[in-house]
Amino acid sequence: MTRRLPVEPAPGPLEEYATRFDDLFRARAQRESFRRYLEGLLLPAERNKTLTALANTEPLKGAQRKEAQSLQWFLSESGWDPEEINERRQELLLGDSATAANDKGVLVIDEHGDRKWGKHTAHVGRQWLANIGKTENGVVSVTSLWADERVYYPLEVEPYTPAHHFEGGKNDPKFRTKLKIACQLVERSVAMGLSFRAVVADSFYGEDREFKRSLGKLGVGYVLSLKKSHCWWHREGTIGALWEAAEAAGWKGAEEPGEWTKMMRTFRDGHREDWWALEVEAGPYGKERAQRALVVSADPERLPDLATWYLTTNLPAPSHDERANEAALLTPASAEEVVRLYGLRMWVEQSYKQVKHALGWSQYQARSDVAIRRHWQLVCCAFSFCWWAYGRLPIDDKEPTHTEDVPAAESTGRGEKATTPGLLARGTQGGEGVAGTVGNDLAVLEGVFQDAPAVGTKSAA
Repeated sequence: MTRRLPVEPAPGPLEEYATRFDDLFRARAQRESFRRYLEGLLLPAERNKTLTALANTEPLKGAQRKEAQSLQWFLSESGWDPEEINERRQELLLGDSATAANDKGVLVIDEHGDRKWGKHTAHVGRQWLANIGKTENGVVSVTSLWADERVYYPLEVEPYTPAHHFEGGKNDPKFRTKLKIACQLVERSVAMGLSFRAVVADSFYGEDREFKRSLGKLGVGYVLSLKKSHCWWHREGTIGALWEAAEAAGWKGAEEPGEWTKMMRTFRDGHREDWWALEVEAGPYGKERAQRALVVSADPERLPDLATWYLTTNLPAPSHDERANEAALLTPASAEEVVRLYGLRMWVEQSYKQVKHALGWSQYQARSDVAIRRHWQLVCCAFSFCWWAYGRLPIDDKEPTHTEDVPAAESTGRGEKATTPGLLARGTQGGEGVAGTVGNDLAVLEGVFQDAPAVGTKSAA
């Protein structure tokens, strides 16, 4: 067997991380470009993440330099498999005790839209881009990620291809809706044996019966959001909507809460908030039914939109009969547990989007499907490297300093722009050629911890 020629090493711990992927690249140039690409992605967020910027060249004139051309070839033409890279990345995450999945975490499903111009880029089309809150020309991806109160990381990403790209439109066998893609992502996670307590997603998924039915067939639990206006068939004079159930719950104040139950939410910065939960017993929902619905709010009197959740779950309510709990197909969950699980979705609404932006998720300069997929996988590798390196820091250095956490009640929703800036590296070394060294990958985690979700809830009544 021919001895492999050495490559210019990446700086610090990035080289140790990159060597774990070397056997997936056949050529020396591929291994070299893999390191240079990750270096460029990990540079400070103020720096653009286009190919010329990754190669440390001028935007227009520099595009013809060999450094930029090498990265362009690596992304678009070189013969490596992005799925193999993703599998190896997940193996490293799941095999590390600091980031291994467990049955207390959640599988979060969400989608992300990137504005793109023109008509020739793969998957592009005029469609709803949730992160900017309007219909624009762009590319949408459906993602799955694992999260608990300690750590979160992306698992898989699949592009949504609008119907006009297919000869048969929406009737074409190859066409997949976002909901279908989401189901397939959950199926793959179940098939690989990933541990998680429940699937968590927003109302786009919670309002779809087929999505919930598919999760039930897979035998997994879910905690999904519903719209405030969510309603069901009902007789005149009976409760037929979640907001009606909330109004009929008899709230007169904290001293006379009616059917509301008080719970305490504790956030990562140590501050606590009193929240209230209502188990809806109406229509198709109830503690003894296949589906439960909960209204959770920091203010049951006013039910403010940004501090009120409308949730549905197939996790059964705890029973006084221990035999019933043991016989349940899914482990029972109290209202506090349901709230905790859905609170973990804040990783998507806050930190996940910001880190995507800071790492250049949407700044790819490529049109082909394979190049876009490769760029996304390289961004996932760059982000996962930060957790990998963080787990190898001395204990005294592992707690980043940060300002007060943003409480879940103030999180950005679908269609709202994230405002907290992401920070990826403190200190770089300049120089000619490809992007220079990464000074401190710990900085990427400061933005993550800054917007972390609550660490748990405790019932107070």
